[in-house]
Amino acid sequence: MQFMLIMRATDEALAAAAEVPFTEMIERVGRFNEAMIEAGVMAGGGGLAPAAEGRVVDFSTTPPTIIEGGYGTTESRFNGYWIIDVPNIDDAAEWAARAPLDPGNQLEVRRIPGADEFPEDNEWVQKEKEWIEQGQADAH
Repeated sequence: MQFMLIMRATDEALAAAAEVPFTEMIERVGRFNEAMIEAGVMAGGGGLAPAAEGRVVDFSTTPPTIIEGGYGTTESRFNGYWIIDVPNIDDAAEWAARAPLDPGNQLEVRRIPGADEFPEDNEWVQKEKEWIEQGQADAH
């Protein structure tokens, strides 16, 4: 099963992280990534640019409104993620607990549903399976 570890932080945690040398932060995260790769559980991940550089597309109006900057409070923003492949949510939470994050940070653990959980007879489900297979074939 795949799970996404969704990273969030408080304003204080972000300010504290800004004081840590970038090379130190990259080394800490790199060691964690390496441990997950060696264990065969890491399927992907990445950090995100600051929310101020982003856009929010609000579908409350027609046409949707595009707003500059981040959405919501700092604590509700998604700052980065890992995708891991482990047998169950308890194992995913255990990996999350090993992340090299400081106080004020949180990782939300969410299961990513598999393609087999959707109706097999749905045209769009079938197309998505084909797109995924084609993408995997193109990657090799």
